[in-house]
Amino acid sequence: MPRVAFIGLGRMGHGMAGRYLDAGFTVTLWNRSQAKAEDLIARGAHWATSPEDAAIDADAVVTMVADDEASRAVWLGPKGAAKTAKAGTIAIECSTVSYDHAREMGRELNARGLIYIDCPVTGLPDAASAGKLTLLAGADAADLARARPFLEPIGSTIRHFGAVGTGTVYKLINNLMGAIQIAGLAEGLAIAEQAGLDMNLVLESIQAGVAASPQVQRHSRRMVARDFSGATFTAALRHKDAAYAVKLAESLLAGKPLVSRAAVEAYAQAKAAMPDDDEGRMIELVSRPKTKTS
Repeated sequence: MPRVAFIGLGRMGHGMAGRYLDAGFTVTLWNRSQAKAEDLIARGAHWATSPEDAAIDADAVVTMVADDEASRAVWLGPKGAAKTAKAGTIAIECSTVSYDHAREMGRELNARGLIYIDCPVTGLPDAASAGKLTLLAGADAADLARARPFLEPIGSTIRHFGAVGTGTVYKLINNLMGAIQIAGLAEGLAIAEQAGLDMNLVLESIQAGVAASPQVQRHSRRMVARDFSGATFTAALRHKDAAYAVKLAESLLAGKPLVSRAAVEAYAQAKAAMPDDDEGRMIELVSRPKTKTS
């Protein structure tokens, strides 16, 4: 069976790596903490001491790490996967990185004989475990065709946006819109609470209204109930993605991206207060009443 090196076992990566085991692939894992790999090792995965070690003899290397810095380290660092990956290895970047970084990695890894695809994903951790993610691919069409056998175990939908970097562009747009919606929702609900509205009626109205995207529907219930169990996306990660998106917007748009900058500022505050908590807790930052002065 094909050999996959999977690097990064966070909330999403763990389930994705498990899908390759489900599909019968030979899987080698690396993560900063081996503890997160123990159950996958018990299922037959092999543990590597570094990304460099994981990439030996791999047909594809898949990364799911936090940001540009982590991506560069696992691919091109002193013990990076590119040091041992054989020519023709498919390098699949599922991490959400910046547009400039995705294109730079494409150039760097292609120059080393690897086939680079930026392939960030959308979906929650349960979709990752079920292989039902949506994959947002940027790649040459022929390269994507070669990569499909390594993408189909983790995604039920593959959307090809164009050349390397374009999948990342759409992922940043997607996550920026999510940041704007969630930050706006938190503020709107806080206004309703402080004005003394019936929050059950507010929730019913929001869910039936024209602004009720899936993101708003899911988070409005959690925010009103203050139930943030089963965290799916942290404030720090959303802030990172929105900041990457604003940087891209500033390079492409004539006007200043005022709305997205406001969302980044809101998430900067959430990151400072609770970086690793669920992003829905933003409501707790904005729901405090204004102090009255005489």
